[in-house]
Amino acid sequence: MFERLQSMEDRYEKLNQLLADPNVIGDPAKLRKYSKEQSDLQDIVTVYHKYKATIAELADAKSMLEEQLDESMKGMVHDEISRLEQDQEHLQEELKQKLIPKDPNDDRNVILEIRAAAGGDEAALFAGDLFRMYSRYAEQQGWKTEVIDASPNEIGGYKEIVCMISGKGAFSKLKYENGAQRVQRVPETESGGRIHTSTATVAVLPEAQEVEVELNDKDIRVDRFASSGPGGQSVNTTMSAIRLTHIPTGIVVSCQEERSQIKNKEKAMKVLRARVYDKYQKEAQAEYDSTRRSAVGTGDRSERIRTYNFSQNRVTDHRIGLTIHQLDQVLNGKLDDIIHALILNDQEKKMEQADAG
Repeated sequence: MFERLQSMEDRYEKLNQLLADPNVIGDPAKLRKYSKEQSDLQDIVTVYHKYKATIAELADAKSMLEEQLDESMKGMVHDEISRLEQDQEHLQEELKQKLIPKDPNDDRNVILEIRAAAGGDEAALFAGDLFRMYSRYAEQQGWKTEVIDASPNEIGGYKEIVCMISGKGAFSKLKYENGAQRVQRVPETESGGRIHTSTATVAVLPEAQEVEVELNDKDIRVDRFASSGPGGQSVNTTMSAIRLTHIPTGIVVSCQEERSQIKNKEKAMKVLRARVYDKYQKEAQAEYDSTRRSAVGTGDRSERIRTYNFSQNRVTDHRIGLTIHQLDQVLNGKLDDIIHALILNDQEKKMEQADAG
């Protein structure tokens, strides 16, 4: 571990020299590359400097015990040694955590897909609840939410809704939301007061860049159709809605939220690129899938990750055994406690794997 840290510190110092080099300053591409690398290293190198300074102070304090000291001074030195040893332990744990490989997708925007599953209209209403929950959470984070495609039902829910959530670190927090989510409540249409269980699935995909996924026009079938509202009622007589089919993978994406066919196609391409990227990434990177599975389950949309129980005002995340009796607040976007616990669990699992390796 400390060999890696020293190597990172050496590289950081070298980058400082490079960024002061007139040849680098005059080359925008190199300047961006080296500046980003330096920025990525700065945090861990700063902590490593603190760690080395603490080790040096601890050695000095221990050497003082070899001198002739009165009892009160010895007591003060022992207290200082105890404090420095605690600091050393905390900084060492912090360094271990910072050495955990960062998910390369963490800073990306998110394509969020929510679909009603078991439960008919109640499942569609629950899908609408989840969409509002994530929209409010995104707003609290300072992110932007933009609907790409939606299939509403007649009573205010969604059979399916797809949106883009844009903002720094969106994927780093929302990636833990992959999976099937369950609601237990008495539907408004239930005269007998019986509790029903319904489910909706959530998929969180990192937005892919064009350079990462090459989509050839010849591989994409484009269908144009009129937008429609609930129950199939036509709300747009122009053929502005777009359906894209990626022939090699069979992935289909629709977008009808804009009146402009061009804008609908742009949005649909973003979703298509993200889905193709996700498919290829899962097929090619078994190790990546294994890491995600060990951290928070498989991430498969068939796996039940969370239950929302209205009668008990309870939300339970089954992957980490966390229960919060503030369902109303959670559905209003207060997801920080749950997501923070999932991040910590992920980090602990990765640290255990690093220690075992």
